[in-house]
Amino acid sequence: MSTSKGIIRKVSGPLVVASGMRSANMFDVVHVGRLGLIGEIIEMHGDLASIQVYEETSGLGPGEEVVSTGSPLSVELGPGLIGSIYDGIQRPLDAIKRKVGTNLQRGVRVPSLNREKKWLFTPAKKAGDRLVAGDILGTVQETSIVEHKILVPHGCDGELLSLNAGEFTVTDKIGEIKNKDGKIIPLTLMQKWPVRKGRPYKEKLSPDVPLVTGQRIIDTLFPIAKGGVASVPGPFGSGKTVVQHQLAKWADADIVVYIGCGERGNEMTDVLNEFPKIKDPKTGKTLMERTVLIANTSDMPVAAREASVYTGITIAEYFRDMGYSVALLADSTSRWAEALREMSGRLEEMPGEEGYPAYLGSRLAGFYERAGRVISLGQDQREGALSVIGAVSPPGGDISEPVSQATLRIVKVFWGLDSALAYRRHFPAINWLTSYSLYLDTLQNWYKDTVAEDWLELRGRMMGLLQEEAELNEIVKLVGMDALSRHDRMKLETARSIREDYLHQDAFHEIDTYSSLERQYYMMRLILDCYDLSLKALDAGIHIDKLVTLPVREKIGRFKYIEESRISQEYKTISLQLQKENAELLKEEE
Repeated sequence: MSTSKGIIRKVSGPLVVASGMRSANMFDVVHVGRLGLIGEIIEMHGDLASIQVYEETSGLGPGEEVVSTGSPLSVELGPGLIGSIYDGIQRPLDAIKRKVGTNLQRGVRVPSLNREKKWLFTPAKKAGDRLVAGDILGTVQETSIVEHKILVPHGCDGELLSLNAGEFTVTDKIGEIKNKDGKIIPLTLMQKWPVRKGRPYKEKLSPDVPLVTGQRIIDTLFPIAKGGVASVPGPFGSGKTVVQHQLAKWADADIVVYIGCGERGNEMTDVLNEFPKIKDPKTGKTLMERTVLIANTSDMPVAAREASVYTGITIAEYFRDMGYSVALLADSTSRWAEALREMSGRLEEMPGEEGYPAYLGSRLAGFYERAGRVISLGQDQREGALSVIGAVSPPGGDISEPVSQATLRIVKVFWGLDSALAYRRHFPAINWLTSYSLYLDTLQNWYKDTVAEDWLELRGRMMGLLQEEAELNEIVKLVGMDALSRHDRMKLETARSIREDYLHQDAFHEIDTYSSLERQYYMMRLILDCYDLSLKALDAGIHIDKLVTLPVREKIGRFKYIEESRISQEYKTISLQLQKENAELLKEEE
């Protein structure tokens, strides 16, 4: 791999311009100055290279040397990723802390994967086997719940000459493969991949299986498919981070990659403190045993923010290729876009809307398009999924700004957070009138076959009542509650029950924090059965005040706090009580 050397001509914040770089390539990684700061070439003019430096550039000056490594920014993929905390360019923060202390120093070089730790490798192939890229060579038990599958690297199709079992570090040779050209390639537990290039797959599948999150407003009203993309825009204090934490904890994903991109340091601290303590509901183990964290907080170099989302999604694609369902949570893509804007300004490019670069939309699309449910490379038809959920932080909560609008043109699920709901202490503060999901049509068969035949019908009725409530509230503001008919007042009462009992969910309550699809279905049935029986009672002449004060309504509201093992029995009990109390009212009326 050829290297080229140049001399710094100009330093402007994270942008360094060097001359004498004619033999370097776009996106090569370079070491800048006497400290060897890590940077990446983002523009070339003759022998002048514009370099985005991923570390603080104070103290750099013209005349210092720049050395190109000749290779693009890449991540190391192998055992040791799970449970790690990296910065935006995959430097392990715990290893840096051991080396230089709690304050990050410039120019520190630490390998992304531990070179000393030995992993027990169990082969799945034998000498003489014909292999293609993506085949599983064998496995390493990385954590108690993640089996790390060692894949044949790209460009290594051919005959397996040898493969050894035993304990190896990530750089030890575990075997050899002879490719089609007769070249012998050594195999290790680790491989590298350039972050700006999506990992290939055989085939993309239709998004027709939901990513179950345990959050009622998401699963019922605005579901996301496995391999889907969603956006969570909202103003400051509306609960974006809590929504993302909830998805990281409870979403039906085997692996979680959480990118703290330009957000406040204390939010990443919350994640680091919470995740090791949280028990994974499926395995009973700590959540960190299936999580990779990338922390590039607001006080860290701005250029590394731009790289952090690519680092995260490349790691996520690697686990997808093993056949896992992966959830990637980016918090937030607005900070990433701000990093693009800053670099674009320093490069003196023609600004687009609100100073963002003209290529903002295509960069966002390039990131989100790497999501999907796919058949991985290899001969065994593995199915993996990568779902991407990006938070957007529009200034002042105004989603007409460029980042929100560019995101909405790409994603198929929009969970619009509303500061008015947050101020009323309604969490998650997702506004049901402005949010949407375009996956409902492709998911309807799954819900019918797996949960209940009438799931979408109940969902449609609930959405209808919520929309009618918004219209009736406008009338109430103008002419008062007395102007409404009894049936309309009942609609308002039922919509209030849907909002307060169903959509409101306490993230910090040990039972209510996660709601199974069975519980969601029974809750919908109870609320709508209560509404139907109330309408019949109104038609029979019973006063609305008697209906809204029935003791069973309190039990319906408390149903979300019932333990999972008692849901089915409790549903039958409340359903019988509902019918009995309505029958008694009708009897009294007669």
